[in-house]
Amino acid sequence: MNLDDIKACIPHREPFLWLDEVVALEANSIHARKFVAPEIDIFQGHYPDHPVLPGVILCEAAMQAAAVFIAKTDAPEAGKVPVATRLNNTKFRRMVKPGETIDIQVTLTEKLGGAYFFTGKISVGKETAVRLEFAVTAADG
Repeated sequence: MNLDDIKACIPHREPFLWLDEVVALEANSIHARKFVAPEIDIFQGHYPDHPVLPGVILCEAAMQAAAVFIAKTDAPEAGKVPVATRLNNTKFRRMVKPGETIDIQVTLTEKLGGAYFFTGKISVGKETAVRLEFAVTAADG
């Protein structure tokens, strides 16, 4: 899926869209990718002399990938938007710097009613940047 396909699935837009493409979409998982452009505004303040992508943005990228997964596999009813409801066991292992590409892998572990439970892993090359568990549900838009 390209950027236009992603935008058709989720309400996120620049400058807060953290997916460039979906590499693979399987029955229980999604693999997305994002190039972390050096010129994005976030690096002006985090940190000017040692820019690093905030960990919360890495978590957001995983949640956006999960929202695309839900839209493509079990679309919520009209007027609903995906929202994060839980974030657990988040472990940051590596900083992500300007000019790097992140691979976002999200796996559905359980669906309970309208709640979707996922595990996520974001990596740069073969190095894991973050692992997390989280939940997403559809709320009124």
